[in-house]
Amino acid sequence: MSSAQSAYQKAVSKLYELQKFGIKLGLSSTQNLLKGLGDPHKGLACVHLAGTNGKGSVGAMLEAALIRAGVKVGFYTSPHLERFTERFRVDGKEISQAEVVRLCERVWRVVDHREPPTYFEFVTAMAFEHFRGQGVELAIMETGLGGRLDATNICEPLVTVITNLSREHEDYLGKGLASIAFEKAGIIKPGVPLIHGVTQPTARKIVEDTAQAKGAPIYRRGRELTFRRGAGDSFSLRGRMWTLPHQSTNLVGRHQPINACLALGVAETLAETGVPLTADHLAQGLGEVYWPGRLELWPSEPGQPPLWLDGAHNPGAAGALLASLEGMRQGRKPLVMVVGVMADKEVGKLLGLILPAADMVVYSRPVYSRAAAPEVLAAAAPADAPPGEVEPDLKRAMERARSLAGPQGVVLVTGSLFTVGEARTILSGGISDLP
Repeated sequence: MSSAQSAYQKAVSKLYELQKFGIKLGLSSTQNLLKGLGDPHKGLACVHLAGTNGKGSVGAMLEAALIRAGVKVGFYTSPHLERFTERFRVDGKEISQAEVVRLCERVWRVVDHREPPTYFEFVTAMAFEHFRGQGVELAIMETGLGGRLDATNICEPLVTVITNLSREHEDYLGKGLASIAFEKAGIIKPGVPLIHGVTQPTARKIVEDTAQAKGAPIYRRGRELTFRRGAGDSFSLRGRMWTLPHQSTNLVGRHQPINACLALGVAETLAETGVPLTADHLAQGLGEVYWPGRLELWPSEPGQPPLWLDGAHNPGAAGALLASLEGMRQGRKPLVMVVGVMADKEVGKLLGLILPAADMVVYSRPVYSRAAAPEVLAAAAPADAPPGEVEPDLKRAMERARSLAGPQGVVLVTGSLFTVGEARTILSGGISDLP
């Protein structure tokens, strides 16, 4: 390992140690960090993304469109799949390891050790400082947890987005959709347009009442923003200003037109603020967008079954996966799932959703402290689950799944983005810097 790589590994390892402080909702620590850095967030135009699922896909679509438009765009996202550097992109390019080291040193110098920041607070401060240093014209900021008290909620958005809502992280966000909607709606700013795809009546009312109270224009999927499916994977989009017929996207899944619909609403709103973005830029971006680990088909050798990767880490994401399974399988049998789930998830509920769709399952786990033991997953499987095996080593689990599937079958690695991230590292022969 070179001295530069060693410095990077030490910097990232020190960051991961901040996870011992857990999750802390509130903005004061982030505000103090940013003040020490000279408030790099002030004056930075942003798109602020919240929601249960789809934030990354919507952000990636917008990023691709803005690159096409020649706008220097930053994208801050979490979690990362394989490399910490994935969290910060400028014009689609990941931050360098050397810049990570420099930014860590810069932020550590302003940390008040009487008020140690959480991991996410520290990394969010790094993102703002990086985007300022790179001269970013527009930053896409994805919330980590909730919205109202999320570290990213210190940003100054041109538009806010709430993709959708389902029950998640209730230990932090409160029990039930009403509490979750209240927290997500906390990103809405006075007079700043809101694009949203919230469908549940109670949750939608909370979101829209919050926007109305703050004088924020509301553009809702299904009302001002619509889509219609066409032949195959094609679809048409209609917004307040633009109509995009006969579209397709580089992202796989029946839910992606929904995400494209929200991206359309954001793009139109940005154009109204003076961002030089057109319908053609969005159409081009939809065709070029790349977002790994979400219904991703991994290249397979001749004679091997197709291998798909999808995080499906909560019930909403599992539903999107199930809706797309037929297109993924294309009549192939058997479907063998390799499943690894985090222990803090609703394991039984998640397995109850996805396992009945498989013909066989291999229970495994990534090398990560939060992962549930494969034996626990097997015990939590529903009564109608397919025949299963336990293989704790993820590499061997994928090899076993390929053997079970045979050349006529298909393999799906799913259950967590951490599982998918480790699988990608194994498949590529790369090196992961996950904690």
